[in-house]
Amino acid sequence: MTSSLQIEPGSPAAVLADRIEKSVATVAVIGMGYVGFPLARALHEAGYRVIGFDIDDRKIEMMQRGESYLGHLGEDYFRSLTEGERFAPTSDPDRIADADVVVLCVPTPLGPHREPDLSYVLDSTRIVADRLRPGQLVILESTTYPGTTRDEMLPILKESGLQAGKDFFVAFSPEREDPGRVGVTTAEIPKLVGGLDDNSTRLAVTFYSNAISQVHEVSSAEVAEAAKILENVYRAVNIALVNELKLVFDRLDIDVWEVVAAAATKPFGFQAFYPGPGLGGHCIPIDPFYLAWRAKQAGYPTRFIELAGEINSSMPRVVVDRVAESLNEDGLAMNGARILVSGIAYKPDIDDIRETPAASIIEMLQEHGAEVSYHDPHCPAFPEMKKYDIDMQSIDLTPEVIQSMHCVLIVTDHDAVDYAMIGEHSKLVVDTRNAMAEVENPKARIIKA
Repeated sequence: MTSSLQIEPGSPAAVLADRIEKSVATVAVIGMGYVGFPLARALHEAGYRVIGFDIDDRKIEMMQRGESYLGHLGEDYFRSLTEGERFAPTSDPDRIADADVVVLCVPTPLGPHREPDLSYVLDSTRIVADRLRPGQLVILESTTYPGTTRDEMLPILKESGLQAGKDFFVAFSPEREDPGRVGVTTAEIPKLVGGLDDNSTRLAVTFYSNAISQVHEVSSAEVAEAAKILENVYRAVNIALVNELKLVFDRLDIDVWEVVAAAATKPFGFQAFYPGPGLGGHCIPIDPFYLAWRAKQAGYPTRFIELAGEINSSMPRVVVDRVAESLNEDGLAMNGARILVSGIAYKPDIDDIRETPAASIIEMLQEHGAEVSYHDPHCPAFPEMKKYDIDMQSIDLTPEVIQSMHCVLIVTDHDAVDYAMIGEHSKLVVDTRNAMAEVENPKARIIKA
């Protein structure tokens, strides 16, 4: 922490600071998903009492039984929190009043016209505002556009009649979870913190410093919000670049994967990004549109960022077209073709399907008359999605199943998939992830898409 709190003894800020500094504060984490659960565990390990709030009663019941509902986090990981004496899962919003610190970890999706959908943030803020009391710190971790914490959350919290910066405190600290990443815990990922006023910032820095190994204080919530957007726009733009280069290199009969590997031998000035069938996950497919929308409100269109979004959003269509072309080369039409999609999660070795390109790819294949099946060792059934209604279950990957297909389409390159078996028994493999590169002498015709 760069500076000390400027507070009066006995004030709500002083009482809160004392509880935080002694790690005896109670924390309510709102939204016990991919972000909220790991955060709750890190805070619990730091000594805080944690209330895990979620409106999904199924999650509450599974936490009470110590069962994992996040596939990449095993039962032992779950039980290390849910069996702790200082953890209480609940769907009762009145429990939030017991918390000294309230952390919002709720989704920030896009609306039907790719506009920001802050409904989860605003609804959660209203739940907090209805129970707000002096001496509480409210922190938003959900990724959003700069100004959300101050312009959208704060007015709702002020409806409580309490004074911001004196009675209650507000900050923004963006989540940086990377589901499925091995070797780095939530406590080891550096934390950005920016408040709506000095005391809010410093209380939040002190709070996170007890649980996170490195906390970086910034001058405002807006800076923290903008930094998170930058992190993800940077990735989205570079992925769009390599996706477009892939289309160019295909026309020139050049393997983009080999090109990227060659460029990556340069020890400075280059970072490798790879093409794919489209973007997935909770941040990269969404955040550029959040920033573009906010920029338009400020009177400045972000043409470069919007173009990157359009390129990435077009990749599922490119993949489907490549499947159709490849089938045609075998004398087959898409209509009636049996296609096996390998992998529906948005990234390898997890069960997270948020914004997965597999959904739009499967939908387009079906619209063209294809008979589509899928195999995913991490997703036994296609989960419910806001924009898609896909009623399918994963099928076993066997030589007989593979031989019965006209095409195997690799969308997600899970380590648990036997690609050698696919190469041995498939007629045609359309590979969007370069997963077949290590298969020696495959009998299948391999098309990189």
